[in-house]
Amino acid sequence: MSSHDHHTQGHGSGAHHELSFWRHYVFSTDHKVIGVQYGITALCFLFLGFCLMMMMRWQLAYPGQPMPVIGKFFGEAAMPGGIMLPEFYNSLGAMHGTIMVFLGVVPLLVGAFGNYVMPLQIGAPDMAFPKLNMASYWVFAVGGIVMLVSFFVPGGAANSGWTSYAPLSVIATMGQTLWLIGMVFLITSSLLGSVNFIVTIIQLRAKGLSMFRLPFFVWAQLVTAFLLLLAFPPLEAAGVMQLMDRVAGTSFFMPEGLVVSGVPSTVAGGGSPLLWQHLFWFLAHPEVYVLILPALGIVAEIIANNTRKPLWGYRPMVYSAIFLGFMSFIVWAHHMFMTGMGPTISTFFATTTMIISIPSVIILTALVISLYRASIRFTVPMLFALAFLPMFAIGGLTGLPLGLPASDIPLHDTYYVIGHFHYVVAPGTIFGIFAGIYYWYPKVTGRKMNDVLGKIHFWLSFVFINMVFGPMFVQGLAGVSRRLYSQVGYAHGEAVQSWTITSSWGAWLLGLAQIFFIVNFFMSMRAGKKVSDNPWEATTLEWAAPSPPPHGNFTTPPVVYRPPYEYSVPGLAKDYFPQHAAAEA
Repeated sequence: MSSHDHHTQGHGSGAHHELSFWRHYVFSTDHKVIGVQYGITALCFLFLGFCLMMMMRWQLAYPGQPMPVIGKFFGEAAMPGGIMLPEFYNSLGAMHGTIMVFLGVVPLLVGAFGNYVMPLQIGAPDMAFPKLNMASYWVFAVGGIVMLVSFFVPGGAANSGWTSYAPLSVIATMGQTLWLIGMVFLITSSLLGSVNFIVTIIQLRAKGLSMFRLPFFVWAQLVTAFLLLLAFPPLEAAGVMQLMDRVAGTSFFMPEGLVVSGVPSTVAGGGSPLLWQHLFWFLAHPEVYVLILPALGIVAEIIANNTRKPLWGYRPMVYSAIFLGFMSFIVWAHHMFMTGMGPTISTFFATTTMIISIPSVIILTALVISLYRASIRFTVPMLFALAFLPMFAIGGLTGLPLGLPASDIPLHDTYYVIGHFHYVVAPGTIFGIFAGIYYWYPKVTGRKMNDVLGKIHFWLSFVFINMVFGPMFVQGLAGVSRRLYSQVGYAHGEAVQSWTITSSWGAWLLGLAQIFFIVNFFMSMRAGKKVSDNPWEATTLEWAAPSPPPHGNFTTPPVVYRPPYEYSVPGLAKDYFPQHAAAEA
């Protein structure tokens, strides 16, 4: 008997055992419950991070004016009358970036979609290590709570940017210490999860499910897990070292001879601020692909399903994802051209940065060609998936000048960088997330979300999200620096202030557009249209399980007979051909 059979039997025998409320919904070891826990928690953090950004946009659009309604609640973070202080603005910027990336997008794409969908797509009864899975969620939750607590300590939350550059971060207020402790918890959570994902995908695949019969979403999760496993430990070590610099008087990142507020620093030991940058970006560039690869996986599933044809270039897409993961570890210093690393090393990192754009273009091109001569179903998930393609393309193309020293140096730390990065992770990744929520919602709840509300949500989001980030390229090319508390004190900033106001109004209208999603999300749980186990007529294994799936997922262990996207096979009564069904005569 194989280990897979043991695993299946174990789950089968335990399926009838009644669990207490706490074991079933709170400290659950079921990958589906943990996926939902990750999803709800991360959506709440995304909403919080978005709110912080909307507050920043008020300060940028109308500097020196009291913030309406909530300004009076700022307390020590504001001047009399509710005008935001620069220190508070810096905290909003640092925490917005941290919350959106580490507490929002990654937990959603990996923790929620990965946990819920991946075991179902490979025909597994659960994750390989269910208790480790539970631990990964609760370590993540503790890290999130620590981050939130930092808003209420003296001096406020971390205010040294989401990159936490030394030496500024070493001499910052107490919130920075909590930021570092929170990051250690979040990194530990990702490491626990990544080990679990790798073992599950390699060991618990259903009979007949070879590696090249895996859906592209599973491949994306596998590469992402390796990125997390290899890239996060250097940052965890760096976080502990920076914590020691702050609380134990070490000098890993603190240079000698620093003068702080007119007082010479007493630190000895000759620490290197550049060492922090190297350790941070060694994680943070692979982190970009941790954000984008699962989103590409979601989009690939939805495009195959709604074009009713196999993905064009499935194998090149898989090889590209693997190559992308490998290359992401040797491009990190293109964030550091300003540090004076010399022309030889700069040329190396510029070259690898140009090379890493090739696999991204291959995957994007394959998805676009998959649309050619297809009978496309314009469902709500498909609308978000289609919008993802040009948004990610804009993000990628605008990143190329930032990979070359000659063009990066004048653009460095301007709004152009914010525009580029956010086109990848906001209209890009976030649209992938929305596509996935609308697509797999019936699997989780047994009900479909409302189509009319979904389409209103899509079109408003599509218009307003471009209204937010499009103007940033104009501001950046005008030379406006990022992280400015107010840009109207500068001639070049005043010249493009109208674009700043446009961007801010786009952000607030984008916030209002999400009301349609929130209403739809909760209303559909009770009033949504009940659907069959396979409402999209998809071919992948998760749709072979009941909706919602029971403990153990499948009533009988599935056996796989063919690749994942066998749509429109001649001679079949229907235009889909499930992986688990034997060929029809």
